[in-house]
Amino acid sequence: MTAPKTPSIQDVFLKHLRDNKLDVTMFLVNGIKLQGQISRFDNFTVMLVRGTGTQVVFKHAISAIHPAEPVQLIDPASFG
Repeated sequence: MTAPKTPSIQDVFLKHLRDNKLDVTMFLVNGIKLQGQISRFDNFTVMLVRGTGTQVVFKHAISAIHPAEPVQLIDPASFG
């Protein structure tokens, strides 16, 4: 019997950004700043869309993702 797999905080964060179509600023480790909306992601990449352009970014190249508005992933009421 195996325990159910819980999603990683990274997956929960990226899914929230994707599903809510939030604008993000993505900073890469080489200093480049990208802006757009996350349309897809997998274990290794994130697809960023802005206007008619699409960029695929390797996760290991990302240093930070800054959403345009605050993100709350946990229900504060659950911490009684």
